Amino acid sequence: MPELPEVETVRAGLESLVIPSAVERVDVVDVRGLRPTGGSEEAGVFEATLTGRQFTAINRRGKYLWFVLDDGTAMLAHLGMSGQFRVVDREAPRHRHTRVVIGLGDDRDLRFLDQRTFGGLTLAPLIDGVPGPVAHIAPDPFEDSFDVDEVARRLRARRSTVKRSLLDQTLVSGVGNIYVDETLWRARRHPETPCSCLSQRKAVELLETAREVMSEAITQGGTSFDALYVNVNGESGYLDIDVERVEGSRAHEGRDCLCRASAMRRQAILRSDLARRALDKQLNGPAHLVAHRHKVGSRSLRGVACA
Repeated sequence: MPELPEVETVRAGLESLVIPSAVERVDVVDVRGLRPTGGSEEAGVFEATLTGRQFTAINRRGKYLWFVLDDGTAMLAHLGMSGQFRVVDREAPRHRHTRVVIGLGDDRDLRFLDQRTFGGLTLAPLIDGVPGPVAHIAPDPFEDSFDVDEVARRLRARRSTVKRSLLDQTLVSGVGNIYVDETLWRARRHPETPCSCLSQRKAVELLETAREVMSEAITQGGTSFDALYVNVNGESGYLDIDVERVEGSRAHEGRDCLCRASAMRRQAILRSDLARRALDKQLNGPAHLVAHRHKVGSRSLRGVACA
């Protein structure tokens, strides 16, 4: 699923190609391209409402992007598993997975494609500059409204683990599984670390590391697993997370993550086989660890311990 860096790559590409542009016509080829999915009546309302409007800006929060319209509303887009936007000449043949076609005022089409139909477009009012359906989602680390100190305090107050909390879009949006794993490795922090074990400084460092990881991904166009994710030019994004080696003396201060945990919480952590094995290796195991590495074609990040 496209994460924040992939969505930002798409947003930036669209902004350079379609802002500003007038909407001359709209053709809902397949109602599964709309959210919520409706029938021909809903498709007709979407087409009539959008026709004649003008795109004035394209913004993003987390994994969502939206086209700001000149009437103060927005066309919200979520890419789902395989959603794509293509800007093409009007006469170009339509791809078989085309769901919505938006005719622009210069003989070009903005086309929304979605093979798996988990994504979609919807028209929504703006609430404080954010579409209503995503107003409950927290700001992401790249927004001006993101207060890293306040988010760090809220993170530390959670009665949960670090990885689970970073994936919670109501705390901080846009940090997906791939980027959380890389963030935790760079920060030398076990994913099952209780949030209450973090100091304010460590919590801030963790959030800043997440931003750093995603910033690197944005500069490389995001991470692509296959042809399902491409930018507006049809090119795949790619991020290869380098293998690094960390000396044992610096590898991971695993004992710190348990220093203030209660006996009950310690037992809860150790009940997880994965956590127990990882902590055992970090606390009593080999001299160094090899980091996670992500390769195109693989949907998982692998942590490998070596002697």
